[in-house]
Amino acid sequence: MITVGLFVRLEAKPGKEEELAAFLMQGLKLANRETTTPVWFAFRLDGGSFAIFDAFADETGRQAHLNGPIAKALMEYAPDLLAEPPTIQQLDVMGAKLS
Repeated sequence: MITVGLFVRLEAKPGKEEELAAFLMQGLKLANRETTTPVWFAFRLDGGSFAIFDAFADETGRQAHLNGPIAKALMEYAPDLLAEPPTIQQLDVMGAKLS
Protein backbone atom coordinates (compact mmCIF):
# COMPACT_ATOMS: atom_id res chain seq x y z
CA MET A 1 0.00 0.00 0.00
CA ILE A 2 1.22 3.51 -0.84
CA THR A 3 1.28 5.74 2.24
CA VAL A 4 3.80 8.58 1.70
CA GLY A 5 5.16 10.59 -1.19
CA LEU A 6 7.18 13.53 -2.44
CA PHE A 7 6.23 16.42 -4.69
CA VAL A 8 9.26 18.26 -6.07
CA ARG A 9 8.96 21.48 -8.08
CA LEU A 10 11.81 22.42 -10.41
CA GLU A 11 12.27 25.70 -12.27
CA ALA A 12 14.74 25.58 -15.15
CA LYS A 13 17.23 28.35 -15.76
CA PRO A 14 16.38 30.27 -18.94
CA GLY A 15 17.76 28.31 -21.88
CA LYS A 16 18.12 25.10 -19.83
CA GLU A 17 14.56 23.86 -20.21
CA GLU A 18 15.33 21.05 -22.65
CA GLU A 19 18.40 19.97 -20.68
CA LEU A 20 16.27 19.68 -17.56
CA ALA A 21 13.64 17.73 -19.49
CA ALA A 22 16.32 15.32 -20.74
CA PHE A 23 17.71 14.97 -17.21
CA LEU A 24 14.26 14.02 -15.92
CA MET A 25 13.78 11.48 -18.69
CA GLN A 26 17.06 9.86 -17.59
CA GLY A 27 15.71 9.88 -14.03
CA LEU A 28 13.14 7.30 -15.07
CA LYS A 29 15.92 4.78 -15.68
CA LEU A 30 17.22 5.34 -12.16
CA ALA A 31 13.71 5.19 -10.66
CA ASN A 32 13.12 1.84 -12.34
CA ARG A 33 16.11 0.46 -10.41
CA GLU A 34 14.79 1.57 -7.02
CA THR A 35 12.91 -1.32 -5.45
CA THR A 36 11.34 0.93 -2.80
CA THR A 37 9.96 3.46 -5.34
CA PRO A 38 6.84 1.92 -6.89
CA VAL A 39 5.45 5.23 -8.20
CA TRP A 40 7.52 7.87 -10.03
CA PHE A 41 6.36 10.59 -12.40
CA ALA A 42 8.26 13.49 -13.94
CA PHE A 43 6.30 16.12 -15.83
CA ARG A 44 6.40 19.58 -17.32
CA LEU A 45 3.93 22.04 -15.84
CA ASP A 46 4.68 24.74 -18.42
CA GLY A 47 7.66 26.07 -20.39
CA GLY A 48 10.32 26.06 -17.68
CA SER A 49 8.43 24.58 -14.73
CA PHE A 50 8.75 20.89 -14.02
CA ALA A 51 7.82 18.55 -11.18
CA ILE A 52 8.42 15.07 -9.87
CA PHE A 53 5.87 13.06 -7.93
CA ASP A 54 6.86 9.80 -6.35
CA ALA A 55 5.26 7.63 -3.71
CA PHE A 56 6.34 4.88 -1.36
CA ALA A 57 4.93 2.18 0.86
CA ASP A 58 6.47 3.71 3.98
CA GLU A 59 8.91 6.23 5.41
CA THR A 60 11.82 3.82 4.97
CA GLY A 61 11.22 3.78 1.20
CA ARG A 62 10.90 7.55 1.04
CA GLN A 63 14.16 8.04 2.94
CA ALA A 64 15.94 5.49 0.74
CA HIS A 65 14.84 7.51 -2.29
CA LEU A 66 15.89 10.83 -0.75
CA ASN A 67 19.34 9.35 -0.14
CA GLY A 68 19.50 7.54 -3.48
CA PRO A 69 20.99 8.18 -6.90
CA ILE A 70 18.20 10.38 -8.30
CA ALA A 71 18.40 12.85 -5.42
CA LYS A 72 22.20 12.88 -5.58
CA ALA A 73 22.17 13.53 -9.33
CA LEU A 74 19.57 16.28 -8.93
CA MET A 75 21.67 18.07 -6.33
CA GLU A 76 24.79 17.67 -8.48
CA TYR A 77 23.19 19.19 -11.58
CA ALA A 78 20.93 21.71 -9.81
CA PRO A 79 23.38 24.64 -9.94
CA ASP A 80 23.68 24.33 -13.72
CA LEU A 81 20.05 23.52 -14.59
CA LEU A 82 17.85 25.17 -11.97
CA ALA A 83 16.97 28.82 -11.46
CA GLU A 84 16.37 28.15 -7.76
CA PRO A 85 16.77 25.20 -5.39
CA PRO A 86 14.15 22.48 -5.81
CA THR A 87 11.08 22.74 -3.60
CA ILE A 88 10.63 19.35 -1.93
CA GLN A 89 7.34 18.65 -0.16
CA GLN A 90 6.83 15.48 1.83
CA LEU A 91 3.23 14.31 1.83
CA ASP A 92 0.95 11.65 3.17
CA VAL A 93 -1.02 9.74 0.56
CA MET A 94 -4.73 9.74 1.41
CA GLY A 95 -5.72 7.34 -1.34
CA ALA A 96 -4.32 5.85 -4.54
CA LYS A 97 -5.53 3.96 -7.58
CA LEU A 98 -2.61 2.41 -9.40
CA SER A 99 -4.21 0.13 -11.97
